Amino acid sequence: MSFPNVEGQTVPSVTWVHRVNNQWCKLTSDEVFKNRRVVVFSLPGAFTPTCSSSHLPRYEELADTIKKAANVDDIYCISVNDTFVMNEWAKDQGIEHVKLIPDGNGEFTEKLGFLVDKKDLGFGKRSWRYSMFVDNGVIKKLFCEPVKEGDPFEVSDADTMLDYLAPNTKRPQVCTIFTRVGCPYCAKAKALLQSKGLRYEEITVARKGLTSRTLRAVASRSTVPVIFIDGKLIGGSEELEKYFA
Repeated sequence: MSFPNVEGQTVPSVTWVHRVNNQWCKLTSDEVFKNRRVVVFSLPGAFTPTCSSSHLPRYEELADTIKKAANVDDIYCISVNDTFVMNEWAKDQGIEHVKLIPDGNGEFTEKLGFLVDKKDLGFGKRSWRYSMFVDNGVIKKLFCEPVKEGDPFEVSDADTMLDYLAPNTKRPQVCTIFTRVGCPYCAKAKALLQSKGLRYEEITVARKGLTSRTLRAVASRSTVPVIFIDGKLIGGSEELEKYFA
């Protein structure tokens, strides 16, 4: 099995059918690519392990950074799945910045030369994993995963694409804050993070699920808020103020 070198070629002309607000809609390749700078990455399937744990989430994390650093208009994820599956996957992943395109019939993927047979896994026809930068419909750069056993994920990731488009760009800090409902110190800490332009993941501590016991286990604390930035325990709201100072 081998894949074509499509750099310098024009993207295939297709029309995708998808659901928006419970209505059937059509999206043409011209609408996606014409007079626009876009990043596209494709993967074997929604809800599959690597796609859900690494590929899509990291592009979502770096979407704003890629757009601003490289003057990119949009970032698209294409998969040979129907629109209902892709829409539910976007909800499950909390996707806000990457746009998902259902190539349900595999037309775009086949014309590009990346449709593969995964019937041994019961998947049928799916896309090989790749990413590409497209400028006004012309494929300027392609990162195609090597042909080997399993599901290789080595070069089509978001960090590789960012390094190509805008080398030495600083990655956004990763922040998680543990809170409780109605906690004024938590609200204060979140407001400070927002004022610094730092996006955060909020985890609510309650009596069930994630509890005070969980908090003690991961941070040796029982009070909230508890803030982690880039894997480092910052502490509560006062420590956060000192951190930014």
